[in-house]
Amino acid sequence: MFSGKRRQFLQQVATAGIACSANSFFKQVAFAQPPANSSDVACIYIDSRRTIAPLDRNLFGSFLEHLGRAIYEGIYDPASALSDGSGFRKDVIDEVRQLGVPIIRYPGGNFVSGYNWLDGVGPKKDRPRVLDKAWNTIDTNQFGTNEFMAWAKIVGARPLMGLNLGTGTAERAAALVEYCNLEKGTKWSDLRRAHGVEQPYKVEHWCLGNEMDGPWQIGHMTAAEYGLKAQDAARQMHAVDPSLKLIACGSSGPGMPTYLEWDREVLEQCYEYVDALSLHRYIGNTQEETGKDSAKFLAMNLSMEKQIAETLAVCDLVRGHKRSPKKLWLSFDEWNVWYRERSGDAMNGHEHEAPRLLEEVYNLEDALLVGGIINTLVRNADRIRVACLAQLVNVIAPLVTNAKGMFRQTIYYPYRWALQMARGNVLNLLVESPTYEVSEMGQVPYLDVAGTLSQEDGKVSLFILNRDLNKPHTVEINWQDRSPGKVLSSSVLTGGDLKAFNSFDAPQRVVPQSADTPLTGSGRTKLEVPARSYSAIQWAS
Repeated sequence: MFSGKRRQFLQQVATAGIACSANSFFKQVAFAQPPANSSDVACIYIDSRRTIAPLDRNLFGSFLEHLGRAIYEGIYDPASALSDGSGFRKDVIDEVRQLGVPIIRYPGGNFVSGYNWLDGVGPKKDRPRVLDKAWNTIDTNQFGTNEFMAWAKIVGARPLMGLNLGTGTAERAAALVEYCNLEKGTKWSDLRRAHGVEQPYKVEHWCLGNEMDGPWQIGHMTAAEYGLKAQDAARQMHAVDPSLKLIACGSSGPGMPTYLEWDREVLEQCYEYVDALSLHRYIGNTQEETGKDSAKFLAMNLSMEKQIAETLAVCDLVRGHKRSPKKLWLSFDEWNVWYRERSGDAMNGHEHEAPRLLEEVYNLEDALLVGGIINTLVRNADRIRVACLAQLVNVIAPLVTNAKGMFRQTIYYPYRWALQMARGNVLNLLVESPTYEVSEMGQVPYLDVAGTLSQEDGKVSLFILNRDLNKPHTVEINWQDRSPGKVLSSSVLTGGDLKAFNSFDAPQRVVPQSADTPLTGSGRTKLEVPARSYSAIQWAS
């Protein structure tokens, strides 16, 4: 007998005019050599006519905050021999440019809620040293808006600018838009030109504050208060530049006591004035979160999937209340694994410049979950248009610098695969996988899969997380309406030690390996994914 999902899929593809029968799905295919040590076969059904949405490249953005060594000693270090004439680290520039990061959020984060952007523009000798009360550090303001814009242009990334709606005002937010986006002839555009920048930056995406639901946030307020302030800022900003895409602050995490109710109250005030709602999520492998259970930890991207669905439900509820034709999208503008460096001195700069804060060391299992999170974001590309891995350099980051160079943390690799290979339309895959029991989550599939199909060159990319800690799994890919071309790349991130990590002393301890080229015959591809692994495979058209 066919499972309910498989029977439903057969009915759907038959309706779409696909000439297939039940038997054709399960016709045995002879392969040159069967996979060794195989377990139960998992099936992936691919039909290029069945897609979820075009993939917005901004889904693979990142984040830089004035926090710890993210800016100073991260991307900007004038005293370093590794820096160019502008003080930008050349090795970091080369890495970020090669990655192709499409959009980068700046300057925060908690930092932005106490930040006066005027402190960071103009002659550097006149810029004040200030105490950042969010992280208790000294900010020299030697790196500010114009430096960030110049750096972003060099690495080929668009800016996602954060605005201070904590201590800041709606008028000051609109002034920054005028400074950045108008060519000349007004107070703030002429100030930019006086600072040596004639052409406007034309910044499109803006975050209306940061985590304003959090009691830790400078300027924390109620949802109704924030919603009205966001509405005022949006109206004033749109008066300067009607083309802006504005993102309101949603709940900073599902653990907040005001989760979802905050989102509803905020949107009741500003729904018609914004384009998107933000959401944030950091996942840890602690006793409280997962019981330090790796099998549960690797399933936690599914809790993000639930968070996305719940947040969208609230957006659409308010849309219904207002009878609005506009459908909001989501900006998942902070996400990562983060749980080791979250207390005590790890969060307190002790009034130092560029202290070492939040410098999480990532291991193999962290990287596997990051792969799963990327799969979750891709599968929700119909409503998520922006997402930012937080952060990019040194602070909970894939890249780490010191005075002599840089190395890549484990989480760098699934992020790079997404940037390199995920293109075009997100495929609506049917995946049938063996499952295992997870406390508070029920039955979880061992295999988590996402895929894309490029309209430009016909390339198909699949990203496969195997959550099974002990066994490899055989995967059979059934191509419903096309046969794949040659395999362009097949790589896997895996290892025997989930706790293994990279460092300056051992930068290659956890790196991708080349995987066996999958075998294809009669519309089927067969491959084996190792235990505790994340794989990326790409086929030509």
